[in-house]
Amino acid sequence: MHYEDSQQRMAKAKIGPAGIEYIQGALLKPKKVDGHNHGNYLIATHRSAPTQNTDGCQRLYTRNADAYKRTTALSAKEQAVRTRFTEVAAMVKARQGDLSKISADQEAFEAQRYSSTGKRTMRAYLWAVCGAEYDAEHA
Repeated sequence: MHYEDSQQRMAKAKIGPAGIEYIQGALLKPKKVDGHNHGNYLIATHRSAPTQNTDGCQRLYTRNADAYKRTTALSAKEQAVRTRFTEVAAMVKARQGDLSKISADQEAFEAQRYSSTGKRTMRAYLWAVCGAEYDAEHA
């Protein structure tokens, strides 16, 4: 069973015959009203790895509303990564709609799809191709 809040996935819970087996994820997130946050984060974790620990595998944490707010400026590397992501995403979107390249892209995708290093989806393939083009232009 999954509980969702608007478009963001919050927490997931596994329900068994005896009731809730575990809850994992954000149970509560702060609500932003008039530019500031109301409330805190309430986060549940579930450890699925085997252990000798007898304290259980479920933990519940609370965090302040600003706990995930960035406190430092973006570094040059982070800015470059964000710029690359934005530009490659635009290249992929444009290439998906370019009728002159669709047939060739589909053939190239199918040719590499089942190789050991091949991309399994067309979108992943286009991201790899456009990313390589971007890197070649900016190297």
